[in-house]
Amino acid sequence: MPASFDPAARELTADAARAVGIENLVLLEEPQAALYNWVNDSHGSWRKQVRVGDIILVQDADININVKANSSKTVLSILAESKERGDLVLTRVAVGEHILLGGDNMDLALAHVVKGKLGQLGVELDRWQIQALTHGCRHAKERTLSEPDLDLVPVVVPSRGAKLVGGSIRTELTRDEVTRTLIDGFFPEVPASARPAGRARTALTKLGLPFAQDPAVTRHLAAFLGRQTAATETLEGFVPQGAGRTFLHPTAVLFNGGVFKAEVLRERVMQIIEQWLDAEGGASARLLGAPDLDLAVARGAAYYGYVRRVGGVRIRGGTAQSYYVGIESSMPAVPGVEPPLQALCLAPFGMEEGSDPEIAPQEFGLVVGEPVRFRFFGSSVRREDRVGTLIEEWTPDELEELEELQAELPTGAHYQAGDIVPVRLQAAVTEVGTLELTAIPRKGTKRWKVEFNVRGSGDE
Repeated sequence: MPASFDPAARELTADAARAVGIENLVLLEEPQAALYNWVNDSHGSWRKQVRVGDIILVQDADININVKANSSKTVLSILAESKERGDLVLTRVAVGEHILLGGDNMDLALAHVVKGKLGQLGVELDRWQIQALTHGCRHAKERTLSEPDLDLVPVVVPSRGAKLVGGSIRTELTRDEVTRTLIDGFFPEVPASARPAGRARTALTKLGLPFAQDPAVTRHLAAFLGRQTAATETLEGFVPQGAGRTFLHPTAVLFNGGVFKAEVLRERVMQIIEQWLDAEGGASARLLGAPDLDLAVARGAAYYGYVRRVGGVRIRGGTAQSYYVGIESSMPAVPGVEPPLQALCLAPFGMEEGSDPEIAPQEFGLVVGEPVRFRFFGSSVRREDRVGTLIEEWTPDELEELEELQAELPTGAHYQAGDIVPVRLQAAVTEVGTLELTAIPRKGTKRWKVEFNVRGSGDE
């Protein structure tokens, strides 16, 4: 699964697995699976290819050739190499946002190139034809990127009407058009200080997936590395990189996903990373070889299953973010002013799945018997917070608000609707990586449990 899936997405994934009969489920992040595959393919020589202090960037701009399951995403993950008791240890220290940007965007961009060529010939396409053209461009892109000797690929646009075959429009995509569109549009040369560009949004929009506004993968990469400058500071046994750096310097890069089968795209990303590192006096990053980018995740997941059963190299991880719940402050009512919100840390960064839950030391009031909402937050940069840390103010870069949960907690036999019950909060990470929040009252044995998912709540 994508490393950046939030708890709601993880829980829905687990629900889907259970719906088809999978009972003993473990969710593995795709970048980790890709690295497991690299470890397995090395036949033990991986320890000679990495060293203490290495920071491995796993970059995935995945394209699944099966059209029915076409994936369009960019996944960024960082794993660090440290030493513990004389042995090398791999630890996942950072995960990027789940960016809906990848193969689908590239196919659509190529479709617009073809549409422009046909427009110059006086041929206008409707939306249905552009959709069909996009599938044709996907095929042309895959052939062009995987067959070095192929200079152009024919593209057929079906006709609308009775003459579906005889009325088809035939054109082609050249290698130069494919590489220029993909490199200039999705992998432009940008400085390490670049950030994804935004645009003014239309007030009304159709409901759908939150696609990335900026198609430049390199700007998203720069933003990710820029946010993670302190990612390895608290890692035990890790050799620090040094002060004064504006982004986390990767020392090795592992590519994953079918789009990076194209050597020209791998070279482009490595070239840009090299420019960033050179500008700050950093050492060059090494490229880790991956023999099969299409199957790396599947093979890595199989190897991970073997490691869990038999033993072997394990990548440490835990939660990819620190998680918080919003706590409303108590204050007199003021017209037009909402009570200030604080954020209570429930699960610190790296909290291991299945570990013993911790109880926050503070006591709060839980509203039962009437509709309420829980506001949750996540952070990939606040690594020092522990269970019970209460944050009064934060910047948008520090905490990101997640999907809120609306519920009506049952009163049971001892409480009335609208009662405020003094409780302490406890959070646990399940084996599939979702978070469970349990409210424990000061008196009695009743418990209220809320899962970080979109389904609501229940009581235990």
